[in-house]
Amino acid sequence: MGLSGLVNPYTITALDGVAYGLLLFVIAAGLTLIFGVAGVFSMAHGTLYLAGAYIAWQLADGGWVGLGLALAAAVLIGAVGGAGLAAAVRPLTDRPLDQVLATLGVAYIAADGFSTVFGAEPRSVDPPRALAGSVSLGDYQYPVYRLGFIAVAALIVVLLIWVVERSRAGAVVRAVVADPGMAEATGLRTRTARTAVLVGGGVLAVTAGVLGAQVIGPAPGVDTTILVYSLIVCVVGGLGSIRGALLAALGVGQVLTLGVALVPGAAAFVLAAAMLVALTVRHRPAFAGRPA
Repeated sequence: MGLSGLVNPYTITALDGVAYGLLLFVIAAGLTLIFGVAGVFSMAHGTLYLAGAYIAWQLADGGWVGLGLALAAAVLIGAVGGAGLAAAVRPLTDRPLDQVLATLGVAYIAADGFSTVFGAEPRSVDPPRALAGSVSLGDYQYPVYRLGFIAVAALIVVLLIWVVERSRAGAVVRAVVADPGMAEATGLRTRTARTAVLVGGGVLAVTAGVLGAQVIGPAPGVDTTILVYSLIVCVVGGLGSIRGALLAALGVGQVLTLGVALVPGAAAFVLAAAMLVALTVRHRPAFAGRPA
């Protein structure tokens, strides 16, 4: 059987699901570490993605320079946003409900600001001209940029897993996830680790917004959608678990693309069932997390 026999509308949709899932992973990886390491229940994570998407709309002009400027701005804004969140929630340590309310307020204020500055209509973001075409997959055409995004996101997956599982910084992260009290007692700078995770999570979310703006473009309400899907990934994958977040994100991506194509209208029920199963079979409490 040749390539044309393997490629059909469902395999193309499944490939879209891979791109969608990897995008959700890049966003949710930071959020799951923020929950698991910093213990911060941030409801403003989708806002960071939307900020990145609007940065791409403003700066990505179809050239590599524009994309480079957008990525540089994403790193800066993500780091500032993460550090600002760390400072804002520091007085709210061990008060998760207050953290939720405070970050939810930030998200609402930011959403109003985006609508005021950028308007209420959806915006489209053009990829770099070198990646604007399509490639033949059997009898179908597939966007080159989306394939490039899958490759870049896969590289981010490998780097994140290496950092968390192989580096010294990752060892500190795993220790804080497993037992924060013991980690602090052994002399680890847990406060520094929490701040670093918040900064890193912010950078990942805004960068995902720049890279993924052609997949999920900037528009009012996108921040809420991204937040909900990221929370699903975190719950199903386990807080603090990078590999769990990857598997959950790929699964959610397939449910939202291939699942919708196969069983229209059932995606929400499948996601709800997945969360119920994850919460039922997990031995630890839902927000206790597990080692990365």
